[in-house]
Amino acid sequence: MRCWNSVSAPGLLDALLEFRPDLAIVDIRLPPTHTDGGLRAALAARERILGLPILLLSQYVEQIYAQELLADQAGGVGHLLKDRVFSDDQFVDVIRTVAAGGAVMDPEVVSKLLIRRSRGEREPLSRLTERERQVLELMAEGRSNSAIANRLFISEKAVSKHSTSIFTKLELAPSDDDNRRVLAVLAYLMSVPREGRIPPSH
Repeated sequence: MRCWNSVSAPGLLDALLEFRPDLAIVDIRLPPTHTDGGLRAALAARERILGLPILLLSQYVEQIYAQELLADQAGGVGHLLKDRVFSDDQFVDVIRTVAAGGAVMDPEVVSKLLIRRSRGEREPLSRLTERERQVLELMAEGRSNSAIANRLFISEKAVSKHSTSIFTKLELAPSDDDNRRVLAVLAYLMSVPREGRIPPSH
């Protein structure tokens, strides 16, 4: 296993492109700006290396970070708050999940992203059918419509139909500001405990 410590955002980007690691653990705030350099470097690397697993660490909840990271829908993403990593086992589990192509978001991050309506309700996942929940779970694993179709033994057209129904039931209307797929995945990650997820049918 190679461990590479970058002291700047440009250095991080160069290292990611050169070494193409199995997983990059990235601090969002890096020199020289100490703002969002780490995030920008990670996004730039994922544009060149599709699906490069990235685990972001940050001190505070800032909505734009998770939304931008998940926007390419390639999977292999995570965003944790530094002061909420409570154990080595927990952190290792997150690393394995992200490295395998899954998505892990700190509940605080997800909550911030989902507080969008004045009445403060979370997305009504209970409205989804069993098949729609299966599609959403696979979507949350970073799978494309084609991969979801193969996993569930249905057509891509059926996956698209289920996805549209999911967005409608979660009240995720099209807009210039929101990525409905991202918000649906975040709703799922926050609201459904791991042990309660419905396994895909075979």
